[in-house]
Amino acid sequence: MEFRHLRYIAAIAEHGSFTHAARALHMEQPPLSQQIRALEQMLGLKLFVRSRQGAVPTEAGAELVKRAGILLQMRQEFVEVATGLGRGERGSLRVGLAGAVSLLPLIPAAIRQLRLALPHAVITMEESNTPALCAALTERTIDVAIIRPPAPGGVFMIETLFEEPTLLAVPVGHKAAGQARVALQDVAGDPLILFPRALGPGFFDAILAACQNAGFTPQLGQEAPQITAAVPLVAAGLGVSIVPASLDQIHAGGAVFRPIAGTAPRATLAVATRPEPPTPLLRRFVETVREQVRATALV
Repeated sequence: MEFRHLRYIAAIAEHGSFTHAARALHMEQPPLSQQIRALEQMLGLKLFVRSRQGAVPTEAGAELVKRAGILLQMRQEFVEVATGLGRGERGSLRVGLAGAVSLLPLIPAAIRQLRLALPHAVITMEESNTPALCAALTERTIDVAIIRPPAPGGVFMIETLFEEPTLLAVPVGHKAAGQARVALQDVAGDPLILFPRALGPGFFDAILAACQNAGFTPQLGQEAPQITAAVPLVAAGLGVSIVPASLDQIHAGGAVFRPIAGTAPRATLAVATRPEPPTPLLRRFVETVREQVRATALV
C-alpha cells in the first residue's frame, strides 16, 4: 500500500464519484477503479458502494477514509517542516550572549527581526560570560554565542562583528564628571574597577594596555563579578571603570559616563560557532546579525 492509495480513497470520498475523483487526481477513471479494486482485494474489505449516483464509503471504508485523511495531513506537515528546516524557516536556535551584549540594540533587533520573519522558529537566549559560553558550545547546550574574544577551551569558528567603543565611568561628584572628555591619566590615582580577567581576557588586557600607554599602571580596586556589575560599584564610589559604551544604559544613579580622550580601548565582539556546517537557521541568524551591524554602521 502506498500514499497514492490514501489520496485515491480520500478523493473518492470527498467527491462522491470515481469520475469526479479521477478528474481531481488528473488521471483516467478506469485506472482509478482498478487501483481501488486491487486495494480492496489486498485489504479484504469493500471500501465503497458503487451506484449510478456515485460512490459512498462502506462502514469500514469510512473508518479508513478518516485515517487516510489523518495520514495525508501528517505527510503534508512532514513535508512542510522538512522544507522549512531546509530553508532555515523552522527549527530551534539557542543563542548565548556574553556580558552586556544584550544591551546592544542590534542584538535584540536581530532576534526580533528573525522572530517576525520566521514565526515557526524557536529562538532562545541565555546570558553568561565568554568562557562559560564557549564551554556551552562545546557541550552543545547552545548553538551560537556572541562573545568577547579570545575564545578559550576549544576549537571554534570565530567571526569578528565589530569593536565597541568604551566609556569612562566615574562617580557623581568626581573631578572628571564635569569634563566633556577625560584623559585616562586624569584618573590614574583612582582605583580601577574591573571584572575577573578570566571572564574576558581580551578586553581586560586592552584596558590595562590603554592605561600603560597613557603612562601609568592602574591601581586595581574591588573586582566586579561581571562586566555589568562594574557600574553599580562605581556608583557606590569605590572607584572608576572603563566599560563598553552600551553600559551607559545602566542607570545606577551615582555613575557618570564620559568619552575617553586620546586612544581608548575597544571591546571586541565576535560570533562563535562550532567548526561544522551550520544549520540553515543558524546561517540566517548570523546573516541577520551581520546586517544589523552594517545597518548601525559599526564596521
